[in-house]
Amino acid sequence: MNLEELYRLLRNAHVQAQGIIDTVPYPLLVLDQNLCVQSGSRAFFTTFNVDRDETVGKHIYELGNRQWDIPELRHLLEEVIPKSTAVVDFEVEHDFPSIGRRTMLLSAHRLFHPDNNSRTLLLSIVDATERRQREAEKDVLLGELRHRMKNMLALVQAIARQTAAAGRSGEEYRDAFLGRFNALVQAYDTAYTQEGEAELQELLELTLEPYSEHPTGVLVEPGPPVPLASKQIMSLSLILHELATNAIKYGALSIPDGQVRVRWTVEEASAPHLRLVWQETGGPPVAPPGSYGFGMQLIEFAVGRELGGRVELNYALAGLVVEIVAPLGSVS
Repeated sequence: MNLEELYRLLRNAHVQAQGIIDTVPYPLLVLDQNLCVQSGSRAFFTTFNVDRDETVGKHIYELGNRQWDIPELRHLLEEVIPKSTAVVDFEVEHDFPSIGRRTMLLSAHRLFHPDNNSRTLLLSIVDATERRQREAEKDVLLGELRHRMKNMLALVQAIARQTAAAGRSGEEYRDAFLGRFNALVQAYDTAYTQEGEAELQELLELTLEPYSEHPTGVLVEPGPPVPLASKQIMSLSLILHELATNAIKYGALSIPDGQVRVRWTVEEASAPHLRLVWQETGGPPVAPPGSYGFGMQLIEFAVGRELGGRVELNYALAGLVVEIVAPLGSVS
């Protein structure tokens, strides 16, 4: 075999090896014993928006603007890997210049060598940001489900206690109780199965109807028409149920003379915003809680993550005031 044939053979082997690396769908780096990059996959260059020429031959900590000089990664490469042949799914959370804050799962394996003395590392990188977000949202949803079930049972008890029994026969009490209970079931069913758009006033009236036996217990003041998309309907229904449940357990609706007034405006700034005000009066004296329970965390999650807005709380002595400010027309 002459030198030209040997060169062609080595080049073909190199091209094939690089082709294998480039076929891997997730970012991959090949590091020598000094942690310098010998090769990288096409997915690495695409994901982190860097060129092959500015990567190969460089120390991993010097890549880009030293974006890989991360304490967790240093610990992995300098402390963990030397004591083991592989590390799988080592989690690193970091702000990367081109893609923002991401959660990466790093796996490092020593390159197989027949003599078992290889110091070359294969470092694979899997972006688990969306997976972690889905897991966090799943945890919230499970917590919400447990919380909603607990609140539903407490609310049924409250409806039973607040449905007047004096001067009524058993049948009359049963009909009054079932009337409110069925309205509650209908409101929940509407909140979780509504498709398409609905008007804000219709949603408010339907959702809040079961929470007061007296006509003046919950007053929904007329306001400008506000069409709601399905995601907004779900989130607002959840928020309203949470506020009403809290009011019937601890706030204005826990006593006969208490009242809740709901009003809203549409504010035109750079983009239209909804300002929804929940105001309680005539209930027990109000004091700020020492810490937020899951119910308030759920409201803040729904307003912030689902509606893209913010919630403002005022624990006024006369009664709780909650203001929800959220953009209109951008949530679908």
